[in-house]
Amino acid sequence: MQMDFKVSQANRASTSLQSVELAPRVMGRFGDAASGPTLIVLGAVHGNEPSGYKAMLSLFSRFVETPVKLRGSMVGLVGNRQALTESVRFCEEDLNRLWLPDRVARIRVAENLSGEMAEARDLYLEIERVLTESDGPVYALDIHSTSGAGPSFVVLDDSLPNREFALELEVPMVLGIEEELEGTLLDYLNARGVRTAGFEAGQHDDPESVERAEAAIWVAMRASGVLGRNCEADVDRASRRLAASGRGLPHLFEVRHRHAIRPNLVFQMHPGLKGFQAIAEGEELAIESGASVRAPQAGLLLMPLYQAQGEDGYFVIRPVKTRWLGISARLRQLRLERVVHWLPGVRRLDAVGREIRVDVRIARWLPLDFFHLLGFRRIGQVGRHLFLRRRPDDGVEAASAEWPPV
Repeated sequence: MQMDFKVSQANRASTSLQSVELAPRVMGRFGDAASGPTLIVLGAVHGNEPSGYKAMLSLFSRFVETPVKLRGSMVGLVGNRQALTESVRFCEEDLNRLWLPDRVARIRVAENLSGEMAEARDLYLEIERVLTESDGPVYALDIHSTSGAGPSFVVLDDSLPNREFALELEVPMVLGIEEELEGTLLDYLNARGVRTAGFEAGQHDDPESVERAEAAIWVAMRASGVLGRNCEADVDRASRRLAASGRGLPHLFEVRHRHAIRPNLVFQMHPGLKGFQAIAEGEELAIESGASVRAPQAGLLLMPLYQAQGEDGYFVIRPVKTRWLGISARLRQLRLERVVHWLPGVRRLDAVGREIRVDVRIARWLPLDFFHLLGFRRIGQVGRHLFLRRRPDDGVEAASAEWPPV
């Protein structure tokens, strides 16, 4: 078992950022990658979201003093070290939007990188080291927090392996955010065959967010198979804490709308709005450069923005019946993507039907929800053509390096 800390012994227990000059990239390495699965825990990919970092600091200190037996390995990584020190989302550009194919190609080979590109380079090297050393399946838990108050929830690219992992966290699950964002670290990890979940712990500076993040790490250790059967009392206690966060809420949601903040406009959310708060169609939620921003439909509010940095003003979500998870799993197991190109207006773009193009003028009777059930995700639209890619339900299929497909 190996531990890498650059925090003084006197300040370790406080988990105070004032005691940190520059956080270590690798918070800790535990176990043996050759003996089972591997769990990567990521914290502070956004520097003003310290709950994952603080949770690792607290939990890993405990593991040093009282070692736990693992039947695999766990690695804790800090994302944006400089932004964490400055308590800002990012310094020059969003580290969680850099993981596009062309940017990753540059990260691999370029020298003398600076800012978030340098952070990405270091993070990329550590991730590749983990993937190279791991003989078993690799899981990743990416811990974030929100500027507005609200309960914990989990987001994911809805492949069956990711879903199985995320369901263990026992907090509300939100589907569809990955279709609204480009270049996220979880996108890259999914393309590398890693089973992933993004955990939103709560509000940035809420001490309870740190406790929830720590609980999520415990549960992810069990869900990934890293922990085995020891420390069951700790994991059960962690599961109860997470379940309490979302008590009274439906378990499954989907994104229906994202308000993207347009460049050079000043976005100001109305005060006091919270995550999972019910909103009405037409309700005024914010002011953007003097203009009213109103909800385009009724639903529940997700991640209202109360910080200067960020491109997402808010999301609108709605509950989904959990029975659709079972239905979609059965449809995907039938591998219907192999014949979906027989439908009018649908064209297969590769030999196996992993990528398709849908002419929305011809196939307008086929809702996007239908393709979601079959395991496809929207990756973009050019004119009347909607491009979709099937999620890698085997957990190892790499995503295409180019978009739009030719």
